Amino acid sequence: MLSTIKRSLPLQLLIAAMLAWVFATIMPTVANITEPVAEQTWYQLILLGKTTYIGLLKMVIGLVVMLSLMQGITNIGSTLKLKTLGVSTLAFYSLTSIIAISLGLGAALLMPEWQPLIEPVVVADHINLIEQDTVTGSSITAKLLAMALVNPFSALVNGNLLAIVLFSLLFSVSLLRSLPQNHVLFTVIAGLNDGLNKLVQSIIRLAPIAVFAIVFEFTITGNNGLFGQLALFALLVFVLTLIHGAIVLPALAKIFTGIKFSTLFKAISAPLAMAFATSSSSATLPLSMQVAENELGVSQSTSSFVLPLGAVMNMDGTALFEGVAAIFLAQLFGIDLSTTGIVMIFIMAMVSSVGAPGMPSGSMSGMQLVMLAAGIPLEGIAILLIIERPLDTFRTAVNVEGDLIAALVVDKWQQDKI
Repeated sequence: MLSTIKRSLPLQLLIAAMLAWVFATIMPTVANITEPVAEQTWYQLILLGKTTYIGLLKMVIGLVVMLSLMQGITNIGSTLKLKTLGVSTLAFYSLTSIIAISLGLGAALLMPEWQPLIEPVVVADHINLIEQDTVTGSSITAKLLAMALVNPFSALVNGNLLAIVLFSLLFSVSLLRSLPQNHVLFTVIAGLNDGLNKLVQSIIRLAPIAVFAIVFEFTITGNNGLFGQLALFALLVFVLTLIHGAIVLPALAKIFTGIKFSTLFKAISAPLAMAFATSSSSATLPLSMQVAENELGVSQSTSSFVLPLGAVMNMDGTALFEGVAAIFLAQLFGIDLSTTGIVMIFIMAMVSSVGAPGMPSGSMSGMQLVMLAAGIPLEGIAILLIIERPLDTFRTAVNVEGDLIAALVVDKWQQDKI
């Protein structure tokens, strides 16, 4: 039993959350505490777990997004492929991401509001938000440009992920144009990215400590509705992800290529199972490329471009999750989202899903961008981690499905041009 718990992070998170709830429920009575809990030394020590975990995430988040995105772009191999296949690929990826985010936000906003657990929080001064009275296309564009067009080192220091994503895209394309395909710099980027992903995985192993602190704090200062709301939230995300993966994506494949649902799912069942088991689109990539070429008849030139790019840039399930999660956390923390806030969530969910690492819980990196844009406290990440990993398995499978369907559609478009 102990070995099972040691190997299973989701089980550790669940146990930590339950222990925190029990401890926070009985502690004030058993200890006969009369003074405010917030002034107790033991309470402050428990909250150090949250502070440490959030601090570690802030420390690496910028580099994680930068290096994972740079590796994905530089893996393309040449600017010629980028010109011939890039437009078609990015167009289809954008279409599916827009549908996924719209589905998630639409359903989340139509649902009854989640009950706040604590008093509404004050948005920090450093959060970049568009004023409610300036909800116009030009003001949103100007604000986004002001956020994006800054020094990349300043962006890394300040955690400006939008600027990091833009710089990574532009710099990666420049590297492809100026360096040979086998240049050592591309190997260095891949090595740094692998090492940083290992570091992130180590940080995530500390998540049970943060979850204990977060749930304990919420139980002490709020109410006990957290677990019930988390269950409803998880159910909503699962249903929406299932709709996108079982109906929306196959329908697009049918419309653009004529392939039948049964034929499609029979061909891609192995990569979907691998993605479900590993929660990693990157780990599934070799199998996806093999299936795309052998089972779906996609040309090698198309699959070698579309699928590696999709493993980093096409995250429909992630985008959907981040949109729903942003609405959920905003209402949980008592934040009244304006129309501008919803627009920012939509935009940032698309941007952040592009840079999400193709590894378990990789969406937690991009989730910070969405939360910062909406003024949601980063503590919400630890809340999501309680149920994020089980959802991550389904989400990753949908991400891989989207990559395979994109390869099929883009290859059909390329053949029609010939």
